[in-house]
Amino acid sequence: MKKRLIIFGAVIVGAIVIASMVFKTSSGEDAAALYALAEQGEFTIEVTTTGELSAERSTKIIGPANAREYGIRQMTVQTLVEEGTQVREGDFVAQLDRGELYDKVQQEKDQLDAQVAEYDNAKIDTALTLRGERDKLINLDYQIAEKQLQLEQSQYEPPATIKKYENELEKLKRDKERAIENYGLKQEQAKAKMIEETSDLKRRRDRYNKMNELLGEFTILAPQAGMVIYAKGGFGGDRITEGSTISPWSPEVAELPDLSSMISTTFINEVDIRKVKNGQPVEIGLDAFPEKKLTGKVIRVARVGQQNPNSDAKVFEVVVRLNERDAELRPSMTTSNIIITKKLEDVVHVPLECLHVYNDSINYVVKKNGTLQEVHIGQTNSNEAQIIEGVLSGDELYLSKPAFADNKEPELLASLDGLRNEKPEAAPEQEEEQWLMPDGTPMDPAMIQRLKERGINSPSDMQKMFRGGGRSGGGRPSGRPSQAGN
Repeated sequence: MKKRLIIFGAVIVGAIVIASMVFKTSSGEDAAALYALAEQGEFTIEVTTTGELSAERSTKIIGPANAREYGIRQMTVQTLVEEGTQVREGDFVAQLDRGELYDKVQQEKDQLDAQVAEYDNAKIDTALTLRGERDKLINLDYQIAEKQLQLEQSQYEPPATIKKYENELEKLKRDKERAIENYGLKQEQAKAKMIEETSDLKRRRDRYNKMNELLGEFTILAPQAGMVIYAKGGFGGDRITEGSTISPWSPEVAELPDLSSMISTTFINEVDIRKVKNGQPVEIGLDAFPEKKLTGKVIRVARVGQQNPNSDAKVFEVVVRLNERDAELRPSMTTSNIIITKKLEDVVHVPLECLHVYNDSINYVVKKNGTLQEVHIGQTNSNEAQIIEGVLSGDELYLSKPAFADNKEPELLASLDGLRNEKPEAAPEQEEEQWLMPDGTPMDPAMIQRLKERGINSPSDMQKMFRGGGRSGGGRPSGRPSQAGN
């Protein structure tokens, strides 16, 4: 009897140990698993990007705008106030190197002196010429008077002599008429010459005076009160600092931003830009002040894209105007922009981590009860996805795929029959595909390597690319219906 009791007790203890091990393992796995609730309510579709603050309006501080007219090819910044300095109207901002201009001013002074000398010589020449013409007229008057007297006294002379005197008198009178005409022409000629010389002298003197005024413009003063922000210049777009050179064709040195109206400039990729429209609300955060939460509105969306310097993708410029004013905001601060492109009311949504893909075409979730359920996905944002069918509000879902879900098929939705892009059955092994050029010649190995670096790993992928079907997808769930992303 005692032996039976011992055996029975051992069996009971063994059962308890086995049960405890089983339940401990089960509870441990359950504790390790993380779940999320399917929620129902407002669902926000958003585009998240980073941007840079700047003033919507600003006054440019420019250097000498006319320097290129005087042969100045570049100007070096000798002194520049510290960026962020608050200045009043007329305060010093920057000093440009005047060395090259000083040399040109001295050359202009030498040319001005030469022009003055030329003007004085022309004035003396014309005076001497006109004086000579006047002397001719006076001498002719004396000769005419003398010949007139000689003619009067020749009344008793032979007729031939009288005629000779008459002819000589007539000739003198004609000479005087020509001399008067010549004098008038000489006067006009002298006036024209002096007008030309005066004009040349005035032009040279004005140029010299303007160059001296330009020397003063190399000291740059603030046109109004504000905060000095260095301008960007040169081919690299670097900020102007002491030692930088500025071009006379674009002599901007700094600017005075109007901090009462700030904008954030950002760039959206070509996939998301179709969602962004003018007037959409924006939630704005600041890297410099994480505790600040601002709002804004999209005011401009570029119609033409540009190349992203860090990749092959195209991006579009989007400008967001901030609604609030804040004295701590500064140009060039980095912002995080969440553009609210759409809001859906009273829809079921789950975290993206709950979604898995089976056979490259079926999206499903794993419920807490162990069911693998296909879902019909609607809109998505950076964190969650709308579920049109397959999950109800309050359902508990695995956040990561559990081990028991491997090699199990999900329960399918009848409403999606015919809408899935089923993965085709594996074709029997065929002869290895060849990389060929369009004309049928073998492709160069270097070109094949470049294609593979771009994600084109087979001749079939290359053909799909040429047909427009070779775009590879991102990390979002596949197989969404056509209305997703609208």
